[in-house]
Amino acid sequence: MARINLLPWREERRRERKQQFLLNAGIAAVCAVAAIGLVHVVYQNIIDYQTARNGYLESEIKKRDKTIAEIRDLEKEKQRLIDRMRAIETLQTSRPIIVHIFDELVSTLPEGISLTEITQSSNAITIKGIAESNARVSNFMRNVEASKWVKKPQLNIIETKDEKGRRLNNFTLIIEQISAQPESGETGPDAKGAKP
Repeated sequence: MARINLLPWREERRRERKQQFLLNAGIAAVCAVAAIGLVHVVYQNIIDYQTARNGYLESEIKKRDKTIAEIRDLEKEKQRLIDRMRAIETLQTSRPIIVHIFDELVSTLPEGISLTEITQSSNAITIKGIAESNARVSNFMRNVEASKWVKKPQLNIIETKDEKGRRLNNFTLIIEQISAQPESGETGPDAKGAKP
């Protein structure tokens, strides 16, 4: 006799489809989780790689900053040494000039004038003294103007005072030192234009 399946075929088909759907949904879920995990791992590797690069760059930047700071310190030290060398050079060249200036002051000083104080600040020389008359101060200024080592005498103060029955004039004179560039061992203004 022929076997007849009395089970409802529609129920069986529905059950098979449901199983197939659940199987497909499970596979899709597993694939989605795997894909999300893979994307997470890839992004985490990219982030770790970039973090490592950033760390390397920051360490290199710190090294360069340190090198730049050392270079700046060396440049400051270099400038300080250059300034010091210039100051020493200026002192070396101006050392014999002061001797010539004092010789010149002695030779230009007329009788009747006594110098009480001489100070120098840069190229300005301030001379304080006592004169018997204003005419002697004028004569001293003319002599200074004709000098080889100093120029531009400017009378700053002149006061007349009576001391011990004598009339004396206290004066303050400011003169300018001539800067000379020595050539061939000679020092002074004449050396500037001297030809061998």
